[in-house]
Amino acid sequence: GNAARWINHACQPNCKADEIDGRVFIKTLRAIRPGEELFYDYDLIIDERYTRKLKKQFEYRCGTKKCRDTILTPKR
Repeated sequence: GNAARWINHACQPNCKADEIDGRVFIKTLRAIRPGEELFYDYDLIIDERYTRKLKKQFEYRCGTKKCRDTILTPKR
């Protein structure tokens, strides 16, 4: 892996991950203060139907105001 593996998920991130030719690039969405933790939305989509049990398996509470309580991205 690389250093990006240490970046946590947030539903309202300050960065985004772009994959280009198999490489992941982290880009900021706004100015980042020195010492501020980096976050990006994992945007995980699974082919299975999103059940309560599946959402529980991918539960994550990032603490943002618009937290989805999961790293799964809505399929809408």
